[in-house]
Amino acid sequence: MRKLARSGSSHSLTRRTTAVLIAAAIALSTSVAALAADAVVLKVGDQKGGNRSLLEISGLAKDLPYKIEWSEFPAAAPILEALNAGALDVGYTGDLAFLSVYAAGAPIKAVGGTRADPKTQAILVRADSPINSAADLKGKRLAGTRGGWGQFLIDATLEKAGNKIEDAAFAPLGPVDAKIALVAGSIDGWAVWEPYVSYATLKDKARIVADGEGLTPTVTFIVASDNAIATKRAAVQDLVQRLNKARLWSLDHLAEYAKNTAELTKLPEDVLLAAYTAQKTSPIAIDEAVVKEVQAASDRATRYGILGKTLDVSKAVDRSFTTGASVN
Repeated sequence: MRKLARSGSSHSLTRRTTAVLIAAAIALSTSVAALAADAVVLKVGDQKGGNRSLLEISGLAKDLPYKIEWSEFPAAAPILEALNAGALDVGYTGDLAFLSVYAAGAPIKAVGGTRADPKTQAILVRADSPINSAADLKGKRLAGTRGGWGQFLIDATLEKAGNKIEDAAFAPLGPVDAKIALVAGSIDGWAVWEPYVSYATLKDKARIVADGEGLTPTVTFIVASDNAIATKRAAVQDLVQRLNKARLWSLDHLAEYAKNTAELTKLPEDVLLAAYTAQKTSPIAIDEAVVKEVQAASDRATRYGILGKTLDVSKAVDRSFTTGASVN
């Protein structure tokens, strides 16, 4: 009887020990999972008054299930460079600038994006300029960003007016230098986007002689590195969804959004309100229609020599992040 009792006690002890070990294992695995969750950090590239401020003012920067390490850049080009180098997980840029870097072999994909009214891409001239239409751009010196919207809009506008792209001299200048050059008279025209268009027309009395309607998709892509897509998919997915919601919020709160961005960027509030009102920037799903539209622009950019080779845009995007999303 004693042996049986000892045997039963031994089995009871084994069961208790096993239960303790299982509980400890569960606790350990839970702790490891929690630590793993805490270890997820998205390195996100931004510009002043960009996505970070949009998330914060809309209230969508709260309760993140991961951490965001923000890095501020002066323009989209260095954001793309950092993505290519692996220094960032996520950034944003215009469609053609993204394709230019992708064509060079950068390990990146477009995972989301927004669309603005194409009229908010425009070619500007000084108030006293003799240029009154796109046809008058022949033989003139025109500035814009190389490999992006600026160069594309100049070439497309010249072609639409019946000219050759060689019929005007292209000056590859970023927005800051181009603005100075236009005011100084060292260029005849400037191809740019908002809020530069609103600033130039409201403050410098510049005139619009052509815009991007019917010429450009005016899509800005949210771009992620292939590594982030593979290893931080849930966090990237969540960020894309939050940015989409924040963008929809901004459409209903343009004045508040403009006021907040003006405080951050020191740009005039009336300029930003005019820009946001004109742009009507809305989130998009990367669906077949968007891919087809950007493919047409990509093929045109290749013909202009902006892109060095023909691209398959469907391979440059990851539709899974916005598939089935109702964001329009």
